[in-house]
Amino acid sequence: MPTPAAASLDLPVSAVALDLCAFAVAYPGRPEHIRQVRADALELLAGCAAADEVILCLSELAANAVLHSDSRRPGGTFTVRVDSCPGAYIRIEVEDDGGPWLVPAPDPGSGRGLDIVRVLAADWGVATSPAGRTVWARFSWPSR
Repeated sequence: MPTPAAASLDLPVSAVALDLCAFAVAYPGRPEHIRQVRADALELLAGCAAADEVILCLSELAANAVLHSDSRRPGGTFTVRVDSCPGAYIRIEVEDDGGPWLVPAPDPGSGRGLDIVRVLAADWGVATSPAGRTVWARFSWPSR
């Protein structure tokens, strides 16, 4: 599991007092690494009432990166970022290597990833840059 980076981000004292936690990890752009994304997020979000929904969405976004972007090419990667403030919010991002968004032929058994994110997240969006595409989602972290 990547070490939470809040203590090493030069955050103001108030941010550390809020118990902010952040990590960013680059994974090889292959489907078998999505399991590690879920495991890393599960450890980071321990104690979060919304962890299951967040991990499901993070898994869907990671799967999209390895199936539909240039991250799937040899040497490709995707980067996962998670920023959280317990009791307030969780923000996830998956940045891929860009390229054309490949939309496969309709398949009744797949193709629902962004619909899941749309339903479960409080807000979400897509940002593009010359380096790639970032899909992000924000969730409330309710107190128990």
